[in-house]
Amino acid sequence: MTGYGKSVLQLPTKKISIEIKSLNSKNLDLNARMPSIYREKELSIRKLIASKLERGKVDFSLYMEITGEETTTQINNPVVKTYMEQLKAIVDGDDTELLKMAVRFPDALNTERDEIDESEWQAIEHEIKSTLNKIHDYRSEEGLALEKEFRYRIQNIDTLLKQVIAIDPERIEGVRERLRKGIAELKERVDENRFEQELVYYIEKFDITEEKVRLHNHLEYFVKSLNSKDSNGKKLGFIGQEMGREINTIGSKSNYAPMQKLVVQMKDELEKVKEQLLNVL
Repeated sequence: MTGYGKSVLQLPTKKISIEIKSLNSKNLDLNARMPSIYREKELSIRKLIASKLERGKVDFSLYMEITGEETTTQINNPVVKTYMEQLKAIVDGDDTELLKMAVRFPDALNTERDEIDESEWQAIEHEIKSTLNKIHDYRSEEGLALEKEFRYRIQNIDTLLKQVIAIDPERIEGVRERLRKGIAELKERVDENRFEQELVYYIEKFDITEEKVRLHNHLEYFVKSLNSKDSNGKKLGFIGQEMGREINTIGSKSNYAPMQKLVVQMKDELEKVKEQLLNVL
């Protein structure tokens, strides 16, 4: 959800600069800065940005620079003249000095609040939309790079899972041999049938068949969701959480060093996926 867009609009008497920055965030957090004259339009601006960007920490800035003969401040002639007459009765001085003093007094200047010209605002709103389109293009380019990264990481996890599946029979045989060796060291004769029953019970506790199947399904579902045209960043996040559960369970059940090494590698790949999921809408 990282993005940046900037536009400059030249109007007859002013220059409008629009800048929008977007950073990662689970929700929409919008901060808007603009001249007071445009404050009445803030709500519509927020709605427009929310509809386009959906999520992210967004900074919206609208700057105005007067470039023509336009002013909202006028000298209040009657008041200034009255002040000057009163000053003449108190102090000696030429009119220029008295005028400098008079314009500093209250009500010497009238400031009128400008009303927004609708045609002017339509031009500004169009420029805001143009800036949002630039952010959208920026995000799209970033999205293509993220998609490539996700596919690479998911493929790595799938490859590691296949290695886990390949060494699983070896792991089970290792458990069997460790049990036999332990019993042999006790120098006890055991009933083979009883031993096999206990072995089956013991091995069932370390069976990871369900976890392997579920993890494989989660990997396929992640790729399927990645191919969707819908906005599904949160969905991909949930799938990532489920993948993490299965990988952790495989690690806790493995009881076999070579498999635990593969699990650590899968966790590392998944963590890199999770770091980037915040960038997905």
